[in-house]
Amino acid sequence: MEYDIRLSLTHTYQLPAGNGRHVVRVVPRALGQRQQLKLSMLTITPQPSEQFDSVDFFGNQTTTFVHSDVHSKMVISMACRVVVQEPAPLLDFPLSADQLAVELADVREMGPLSPTHFLGPSPRLQANSEISAFARDMRRDGENVATTVVRLGEALHTFMTFDATATTVDTNPVDAFKLKRGVCQDYSHIMILALRSLGIPAGYVSGYLRTIPPKGGTRLEGADAMHAWVKAWCGAALGWVEYDPTNRCIVGTDHIVVGYGRDYADVSPDIGHLRSAGNQTTAQSVDVKVVA
Repeated sequence: MEYDIRLSLTHTYQLPAGNGRHVVRVVPRALGQRQQLKLSMLTITPQPSEQFDSVDFFGNQTTTFVHSDVHSKMVISMACRVVVQEPAPLLDFPLSADQLAVELADVREMGPLSPTHFLGPSPRLQANSEISAFARDMRRDGENVATTVVRLGEALHTFMTFDATATTVDTNPVDAFKLKRGVCQDYSHIMILALRSLGIPAGYVSGYLRTIPPKGGTRLEGADAMHAWVKAWCGAALGWVEYDPTNRCIVGTDHIVVGYGRDYADVSPDIGHLRSAGNQTTAQSVDVKVVA
């Protein structure tokens, strides 16, 4: 599937802001045959006084920029074309949780894809007994790891109710779990904690999701979304499996990867600081359009 993607992030400040420094992760990754980035363009308005591109530890493309002058509004615009291939089918590989633990004990590689980084606490995620108990109740003795991942994702989808008003970007996943409500970030954080409690390495994936209007409905430009889902390491033979608990599905061609990390803190689309006063508002528009 080939897509043209457009993103607009608009920050409006009640009073002029200045001396700002931001790190942005919004450009899709190049992932070999699975996902090919054909072209991309990132525009910051007003023009930054400094700007440079880099790649972080996990291989995500980042853009850092500085605004020295005061401004009342900042717009981050991204346009790209990307080709996404259908992932390989999920194999019923017979690897139990006990066998996975043996494999993990033999892991010595510490690069960005090493499952070792995705087992313990991370900046936004600390072990929680209630989520751990939920995970234990879902697991079946002796079943293979990939089946456990899917079972847990399906159970979480049933347990939670999607509610865009229930949480914010700063909500602790434990609070979202108690509310049984939240958005994709909450679903993903809870599932990561649940998987890690079972000894299954799990990480956070940020990206874009193509939304399909209801039958007979009209596609609305700008109504697609930035999205989040989960990756879980299912052993050396099967590798990383990506699952979307919000939509109860194995990730397919409707999901476009931007970043991989341990949790949201590693892949936040826009993080930084500035000097200002008063309130600020943020508006987002995403358009994921299939190239004819």
